[in-house]
Amino acid sequence: MNAAHSAHTHEHVFLGSAHDENAKRTLWVVMLTVVMMVAEIAAGALTGSMALLADGFHMATHAGALGIAAAAYAYAKRNASNSRYSFGTGKVGDLGGFASALILALVSLGIGVESVMRLLQPTEVQFGTATLIAVVGLAVNIASALLLGHGHSHGHDHDHDPHGHDNNMRSAYVHVLADALTSVLAIAALLAGRYLGWVWLDPAMGIVGAVVIARWSWSLMRTTAGVLLDQTDEHVAAEIRELVEQPGDATITDLHVWRVGPDAHAAIVSVVGRSTTDAERIRERLKPVHEVSHLTVEFRAL
Repeated sequence: MNAAHSAHTHEHVFLGSAHDENAKRTLWVVMLTVVMMVAEIAAGALTGSMALLADGFHMATHAGALGIAAAAYAYAKRNASNSRYSFGTGKVGDLGGFASALILALVSLGIGVESVMRLLQPTEVQFGTATLIAVVGLAVNIASALLLGHGHSHGHDHDHDPHGHDNNMRSAYVHVLADALTSVLAIAALLAGRYLGWVWLDPAMGIVGAVVIARWSWSLMRTTAGVLLDQTDEHVAAEIRELVEQPGDATITDLHVWRVGPDAHAAIVSVVGRSTTDAERIRERLKPVHEVSHLTVEFRAL
């Protein structure tokens, strides 16, 4: 490829600005979750505690979902310049986020079903052991949230764009929050059961937690599905129309704006206008639209 040709070649690397940092944080949380999972399953097998075993396998589902997030970061980085992907791998994180949201939905369903069954058929609860498990689990979740918190908050720089953040990091963060929520609710219910005799509160809190987690899962699925289906970013589209369309000068006949990465959008703008305007002038008008990293302009003179 000669120098003149390479100077006009488009790059399609649309990874988030904090991609590597978020990948490291997610990997640390995966390892922390796996260590906790193995410890709980081993302790449950040695002590015969079903509560420990159940929580250990519950942690395994979250370790799997967080593992998907870590794998998505690695795959996106490794294939960022792969020509097989027309617009790069910036949306791999959204695919990972959608998969994680599905797992989260299944977890909430499992918690809900188990809670209803225990509400209808109460079982004996080892309050002391179960409370200790919940406290240790909460400590792990707090540590994980602190690791992921910075990477998650980074995505809220673009307040006008609800999709303008790393959905892969968001999915990992939501999984940690879901675990923390179930731990907090469990601790409250177990203490009430132990000291007030409110045994029913444990499964009731389980149902509350399942509903909240299901809502988080639905929100995450809706956001990531919109990105995967190339949903139009209305804010950026409106900004493009405002800058391009001028009475008697130029009119947009076709406009496509979609997300191709955590911090990047692509746009195809078809314009008809006077002969005094051309594609380069349209590009100049659109320079202030910093969200657009890949712009295609089609111009036809009237």
